[in-house]
Amino acid sequence: MGLFRSIASKVRQGLEKTREVFVASVRSLLLGKRLDEGLILQLERRLIEADVGVKTTARWIDSIRADFKAGRIDSGDHVLAYLKGELKRLWPEQDRELASAPRGPTVILVTGVNGAGKTTSIAKLCSALRKGGKSVVLGACDTFRAGAVRQLEVWSERLGVEVVKGQQGGDPAAVAFDACAAARARHADVLILDTAGRLHTQDSLMRQLTKIRSVVAKQIAGGPHEVLLVLDATLGQNALRQAEEFTRAAGVTGIFLAKLDGTAKGGVVVAIKEATNIPVKFIGVGETPDDIQPFDPEAFVEAMFAE
Repeated sequence: MGLFRSIASKVRQGLEKTREVFVASVRSLLLGKRLDEGLILQLERRLIEADVGVKTTARWIDSIRADFKAGRIDSGDHVLAYLKGELKRLWPEQDRELASAPRGPTVILVTGVNGAGKTTSIAKLCSALRKGGKSVVLGACDTFRAGAVRQLEVWSERLGVEVVKGQQGGDPAAVAFDACAAARARHADVLILDTAGRLHTQDSLMRQLTKIRSVVAKQIAGGPHEVLLVLDATLGQNALRQAEEFTRAAGVTGIFLAKLDGTAKGGVVVAIKEATNIPVKFIGVGETPDDIQPFDPEAFVEAMFAE
């Protein structure tokens, strides 16, 4: 689904806090300085504070230290150029497009913990798909919280799409069944299913997720075609732990990194890549339905380092 285009200004604006706190901090530390062990140690601390991740930080610091001792680099300016280059090399070519069903509706299952921005992210995805000419049906499979269903209804009214819901406290898989039937009957291009906010420790909710996936697979060939995990970028390393657990439990195919505009911890996208190798497909860079961007590593790094 080549429906999304990256707007550099949106990404740059959305990364303002990360750029001001993380990159500006690293830049002020390094630029114009002669490299020594003390400077390397300060850099290590700042990278960890930015939630780049211990594994990646250790690899970069070891490489910088080795090059310094070998006389290949001797200034903070060299180190800054090295970091920017390493960030760009971190993401190889990878399919970041939404999957598309060959026939019938494409089913996108959206999961994540409560408070991550899951419903708002669904609205952003729905808005982008609609603007790309796709018809969308929403399924309110979070039957445990009345507020969750109402929030999805409000968005559906604003965006002009149908939402299929059930009784509060009812079987989420039954809602998924009805939503699949509605999407087929209306010849919808895309069906987006919201699911209950869950943690890996909530076995009953994880079992419900498995049941929903099974119901979808029986109703629509190949479904769900995408399982998107919404992560709150402001949580830093806590978001990383969620990514690791959901990867094991939910068959995640892509990540939607939400609330990136509200955090200085944009470096967590690096840690997520190292820990899961699941593609970040979308980033949320604002509050409106239009504030969704496909994740473009080159544009992301350039926006982080923009002056």
